[in-house]
Amino acid sequence: MKASTLLLGAACAVAISIACAAEGSDPLAPVGGPLQPPPPPVRPVTENHFGTKVTDNYRYMEKLAPETLAWMKAQGTYTRSVIDAIAPHAALKQRVEAFSGSFGVIQDYVSGGGRQFYEERTPGSDNFDLIVNDAKGKRRLVDLGAIRAAHGGGLYSINYFLAAPDGSKVAVGISEGGSEAAQLYVYDAATGKQIAEPVDRAEYGASAWSGDSSLLFFIRLKKLIKGEEINKYKNPTVEVWDLKSPPRSVAGNGIGHGTDFGPDDSPAIGISPDSPVALLVSRNGVQPELKLWTAPAASASSPDAPWKPFVERNDRVTTLAIRGDDAFLVSRKNAPTSQVLQVKAGAPLSSATLLVPAQADRVIEDVRAASDGLYVLARRGVYSTLLRVPTGSTRIEEVSLPAKGHIAEAFTDPSKPGIDINFSSWVLPPQEYAYDPATGKFTDLGIEVHGDMKPAKFTVSDAEAKAHDGAMIPLTIIQPVGAPKPQITLLEAYGSYGYSIVAEFESRRAAVMNEGITYAICHVRGGGELGDDWRLAGKDANKHNTWQDDIACGEELIARGITTRDKLFIWGGSGGGITVGLAMSERPDLFAGVIDVVPAANMLRMEFTPNGPPNVPEFGTVSTEQGFRSLYAMDSTQHVKKGVHYPATMISLGLNDPRVEPWIPAKFAAALMASGSINPVLLRVDANAGHGVGSSRTQGDWLTADWIAFIKWRAGVPGWRPDFGKKGP
Repeated sequence: MKASTLLLGAACAVAISIACAAEGSDPLAPVGGPLQPPPPPVRPVTENHFGTKVTDNYRYMEKLAPETLAWMKAQGTYTRSVIDAIAPHAALKQRVEAFSGSFGVIQDYVSGGGRQFYEERTPGSDNFDLIVNDAKGKRRLVDLGAIRAAHGGGLYSINYFLAAPDGSKVAVGISEGGSEAAQLYVYDAATGKQIAEPVDRAEYGASAWSGDSSLLFFIRLKKLIKGEEINKYKNPTVEVWDLKSPPRSVAGNGIGHGTDFGPDDSPAIGISPDSPVALLVSRNGVQPELKLWTAPAASASSPDAPWKPFVERNDRVTTLAIRGDDAFLVSRKNAPTSQVLQVKAGAPLSSATLLVPAQADRVIEDVRAASDGLYVLARRGVYSTLLRVPTGSTRIEEVSLPAKGHIAEAFTDPSKPGIDINFSSWVLPPQEYAYDPATGKFTDLGIEVHGDMKPAKFTVSDAEAKAHDGAMIPLTIIQPVGAPKPQITLLEAYGSYGYSIVAEFESRRAAVMNEGITYAICHVRGGGELGDDWRLAGKDANKHNTWQDDIACGEELIARGITTRDKLFIWGGSGGGITVGLAMSERPDLFAGVIDVVPAANMLRMEFTPNGPPNVPEFGTVSTEQGFRSLYAMDSTQHVKKGVHYPATMISLGLNDPRVEPWIPAKFAAALMASGSINPVLLRVDANAGHGVGSSRTQGDWLTADWIAFIKWRAGVPGWRPDFGKKGP
């Protein structure tokens, strides 16, 4: 880190960095109030990996013993008291709640058998309910408010649902407290009555119904014995359920004919109701490339189904659609921005035809098959384009979208024409549209409430930042119209799994923007914004590009005069915690504050968690030298150094998190607290949350309000310094 040290020294020389405040003093420290509980004890464990000694000062925290949980909760209590001591915080929280509660939001819209199904959170509601709409009208099929009330007000959420092709019933996964540990229920769509007893260990979801809607296929985790929790996600199976007798395993590791599943491979069966062919899918953890087999759909419910190889992982197929016996495959093979192939399901890929070729400036994301044609969901940068290939033709048409934005969801029925899309933009709230190919027009279905968003208050700019190696990094900047400079600015980045931060609306971002804060998104390498080469340029030995791109974006915002170092904050969550954790480590002088949400901050230890093995394809393993060196480079906790004044940091965790174990962000917080930095390190703990999946609207609103209050405090906005003698109402 010599270069970073030199940069820090130069910043101190000109006295422009908050990291160079007088030793031992924080001019924005809370006034009065309790002392922060001390860091946890250091109990070092040293290991030698390929000639490199690595010391873990907090290995014992991984057991989540009562001592560790008590420390985490004490830090959470302290953090709560500090944020609550910011006098305007209470009014801010009310504004955030009123804003997010003004929207009526729907997601996962599908139709079948004369019924429409979707999840809906009505204005003011805390939960997404499952809705059915048919000739009898609209009604709640699964009422989360009623479920919560029946369980003493505890938090429950819908993880997923899958409607039967004939619309007669729907499978629903419901979990508690953000755990994502779903139980599988089946409901009668006409009466709302529950069919059969729920099935446990159904976290991975329902994948298909049989064509006649009588059998349900779902993925089931294995039953664990005490002490085997590390193997939670190993050896899942596909189960088939007739809703009368117990489910039966039909595919998985050691189950089925002609297949080969490893312990970390997740199986799923897919059946299109109009197709004679079933697909068996193998996912290797988070690896994007699929392996596929085919068999007659009528045989899929048998463990003796004659599965035949169809697609290998080196064919680089990432998603597909089926219409009849035609398969439409999205492949990255020799096509970093993806192409679409058409082939008879089960036929050799050598017989496939190229239906939609790759283009360097266009990334193909997904495909949907309808009776009138194949719809191809693509992007140019972060903005969607929609292509249509008419059935029986090779002609490619571009469908004009309602605005410049992004398609978040799309639904087609292979037996019917058209496509339904959920569409939004950075400043335009989501709307559900139906496209009619006969007229070439979209119709707003009118089932979402657009809320108290005023797009004209903001201006959106598509810019670029020059990275350390000369690469130009896309940078989105959303500013309040007419705001004076420099502006308080929050910079978001992610950069893992090829996940793209695209031009879609999020009430969390909008709530920040409504407070007069400029919101920027750095589309760092490791994401998929510019295709697979962009992803690979931020992966493994190239992972450093991810956080160095974030640094470049921060420098660009300052160079443009939009913000200054004492007003620039960075935000990252989950895998984005790698990005912000290492950005603040390399350039602690550049940022006023860091918001780190359920961060993957201890990557050397990640693979020793239940969710670790599925992530090895993305991040690597310590069992190989290259894997170790990559993981060490991206481990935020290992890069915390004594005597460095890091930016003020708020780290949040959920005690029920199944993806990033809560001790991971806790260890990062502990290391920062022990570094001697004069700036605050706050650990925000939610005992009733997980990774954020399944959190209620209220939980999200409170978290967002806490971020905004933290930003205004650390930016030095008058009146926002915590003062225990001047708490708000």
